[in-house]
Formats: sequence, structure tokens, C-alpha cells
Amino acid sequence: MARNRRGKERKDRSGGAEQLPWARVQNPFPPLQLLRPDQLDAIDEAAFTILEEIGLDFLSPEALPVLRAGGAAVEPGSQRVRFGRDVIRHWVAKAPETFLLKAREPVHDVGFGGTEMVFSLMASAPNCSDIEHGRRPGTFADFCRFVKLGQTLNAVQVFGGYPVEPCDLPAPTRHLDCQRAFVELGTKPVHAYSLGRTRILDALEIVKLGHGLDDAGLAADPRIISIINTSSPLRLDGPMIEGMLELAPRNQCVVVTPFTLSGAMAPATVAGALAQQHAEALAGIAFYQMIHAGAPAVYGGFTSNVDMKSGAPAFGTPEYFRATVISGQLARRWRLPYRSSNVNAANTVDAQSAYESMFSLWACVAGGVNFVKHAAGWLEGGLVCSLEKIVLDVELIQMIRQCMEPIVVDEDSLGLDAIREVGPGGHYFGAAHTLARFEHAFHAPLISDWRNFESWREAGSPTAMQHAHERAKAFLDAYEQPALDAARKAAIDDFVDRRKREGGALAA
Repeated sequence: MARNRRGKERKDRSGGAEQLPWARVQNPFPPLQLLRPDQLDAIDEAAFTILEEIGLDFLSPEALPVLRAGGAAVEPGSQRVRFGRDVIRHWVAKAPETFLLKAREPVHDVGFGGTEMVFSLMASAPNCSDIEHGRRPGTFADFCRFVKLGQTLNAVQVFGGYPVEPCDLPAPTRHLDCQRAFVELGTKPVHAYSLGRTRILDALEIVKLGHGLDDAGLAADPRIISIINTSSPLRLDGPMIEGMLELAPRNQCVVVTPFTLSGAMAPATVAGALAQQHAEALAGIAFYQMIHAGAPAVYGGFTSNVDMKSGAPAFGTPEYFRATVISGQLARRWRLPYRSSNVNAANTVDAQSAYESMFSLWACVAGGVNFVKHAAGWLEGGLVCSLEKIVLDVELIQMIRQCMEPIVVDEDSLGLDAIREVGPGGHYFGAAHTLARFEHAFHAPLISDWRNFESWREAGSPTAMQHAHERAKAFLDAYEQPALDAARKAAIDDFVDRRKREGGALAA
């Protein structure tokens, strides 16, 4: 990395657009405390009441013996499970407070917990959009383009799932092509969907082959992250449970995230929605520890509100901000890493998409979030991954990163010599102090246009969305596929070909 005159690393100009160098991001700000300890006690107590008196349905017969052995009470003849508070405390305490998620290349390893913030590309959108081709169902070509962009962008640290669903691939074998693409096109940590046992086992095998590991090597460190969504209210479905049963013994990471939209799948108050979220998250994490004590687990928060007239989810709202911050207080109380998201409900890359996303991101900063899922690309409440929105979000993430950097206050930065040089009534454009910092004095935007109105109009009045589109193309042009050992690649290809012949997820 080139360095400027003061010895600091210069910004990466990949694709002709400046970006900050890749780094493990630390949040220096103390988390916001929206609730008093006694109010947090009340949410804990409400969650215990839910777990003790109402319980959760675990929709898999395989889960029930594990739960009984762990001390939970399984209602005879049903899948309803109730948890005593001592059982919850015992098992949740076994989850690690911090852990390292390994990448194919060690330079891209990231930490979960403490003050670290990890940002992932958007995941699970059925559609994608860009200026040139409009809104459309996702294809494998779109999927690969987003993976390449995520690999090139330093602000994206984790592939948090399929950035767009490749709807042109057969569903039973789609996961094979996608997991292979993650490993071959990128070097950053990957996600695998817990959509049944078969898909998880295939993903584990592809990561083992791509990383050059045997079973023991895979179990030594987490290499895969998987989101476990409860089917709120108060249910955990069979495919998710199957994924947990395979991931836990192999020491891989799950993020237990209740889908608690207030007014729809949870009570129409922030406190009530958080009580239900808390109960579901604690139950899922306790179950994961019952399978394999010490397996890494993250407390996931996704509580927001819905529009009560239409039922549509709303994001980047005051309710979302408060729920995100309070969830962080709850996660830290239980000494668990914490996940939230950068989300919005805008239908295009406009002012709404920017202010709701910035509000969501600042909620993550204020709430001490460790894993920011959907950090770049989310649009339409999660129905679309937008090429331009990825770049806009990276701009926001970079601004937040720079706000987190320490401010230097020393003789040089105070600039007294420059003030003496300029004196009353002058300007600093030509001062030696300014010229020494000409390229790197201030934030270098990816898409913000700081020209005056006349020169902006002469350039064709480009919008932020148009700037973002051009930057995205520049980053994609700069993409270089990372090297992968030929033997590892051949082994992955052989495995994928064989599993496709067997039917993929349809194979018993």
C-alpha cells in the first residue's frame, strides 16, 4: 500500500474510485443506554415468563431428545418446549463472548464480539436492479457480479448470504453453484443457508475443499456463518433445526435471529416485541449449546415495525433505532456477540433510501452491533439488491469508519505555523500545511458531487444514483479473481458435479 507524506496508508483507488483500505473495524464509542437496569430486568423477566409458561414449538423430532437431555420440558405428545430460567442461564453462558471467523485468506479473517464491527453484503433478495437493466428476478450471472463487487469493496468484509437469489438455477442444486462461486470468486468469510441438512453438509464440504481442510481443521475454527431465523411468533422450523444439528458439532457459527416485526409477528409495542425476541433468541442459543457446548452463537435482533394500514415492513424508523440499541443492551448483558442490519423500506436509490440507511447504521453504532448484516445493497424492504445501493451504502460505511478514527491533536495538526503564515484575511489553499495534505486532508467521497451548480449542470446534472452506477462499474472492471490452488478447484468441481448427478438437495 502506498503511503502519503506523513507515513499513513493511502486510500485504495481500485477501479478509479477511492476507498478506504480493508481493516478490522473497532467501534470506539460507548454504547447508548436507552433503558435502565431495572427496565432490562423487566424484559429478562418477561422473556423468562414466555419460556416457562408459553414455550416454543421446535418443529423437528430430532430436536426433542436434545432438549430433554438439556433440561428443557417437552410437552408429551407435542413439539411444545418450555425452559426454566436456570436451564437458559446454564446453556447460554457456554456460548463464547468473542470468536474469530476464518476466511480463505487470513488477511480477511474477522472477529465477532467486543467492540469489533463486521459488515456484510446484502443477502437473500429475490430480485436485483441497476440503471441499465432495471428491476428483475436474480440470475446466476447477477449473483456472480455481486460477489465480485463484494470481493473488490474493502468495506464489505463477509458474504452474508446470496446477494441475490439465482432464480435461473434449479432449486435443488442451486446451493452447489453458489457455494462454489463464493469460494472461487472471493476470499472473504462465507454464509451457508440452514435450509435442511443436505444443503449445510454440501456447503461444509465445499468450504473444506476450498480452504484445504480436513474435518478436524474445519472444527478447529469457525469458517461458515449461518442465520437461524425463528418463525415468529415462538416457533423454530425443521430445516433450520437440521442446519443447527450439523453446524454445532463442527464448531461453526449461527446467528439466532427472531423475525419479530412489531404489530405483525410480535406485540405492537417496542417493549413487547423485544420481550418476545429475547425469549426466542435465548431459546435458540441455549438449544445450540445443548447440541455442542461452546459452539459460537450470535444474538440476532431484527425487531422493527410494520405499516399498520398495509402490513408492509418499515425500517430505518425510530422504532427500529430504539429496538436495535436496546437489543444491544440485552446481548451484552448475556455476554453474547450481537447482530443487527442496515435496512430501509425505500423502493429506489433516493433520499429515503439514504436517510433510512444512515439511521439504521447509526443505530448499529450506538447499539454496539458486532455483525451488521445487509450492510450494502438492501432495497425495497429486502426484496431487491441494488447495484447502485451497494456503492451508496459503502459510502455511508466509509463515513462511519472515518468518524470512528482517532482525532490527532498535536503540534502539527493544530496548524499554528499555517495560521501564522496566512494571517488575518488570507486563505489556506496555497499554505504549506494545506499542500502537504492536499490529497488526503478530508473524506474522499465515492459518489457525492461537490461541484457548484453551474459546473454540475454543465456536466449533465448527474445524480448520486448515476455516480454510484459508474463507480460500481469501475470497481467491477478492477476485479481480479483470487488465486485458488488447482487441486482444490478440481476437487470442488468434482464434488459439485457428483452432487448434481445425485440430485443435490433432493438426494436422501
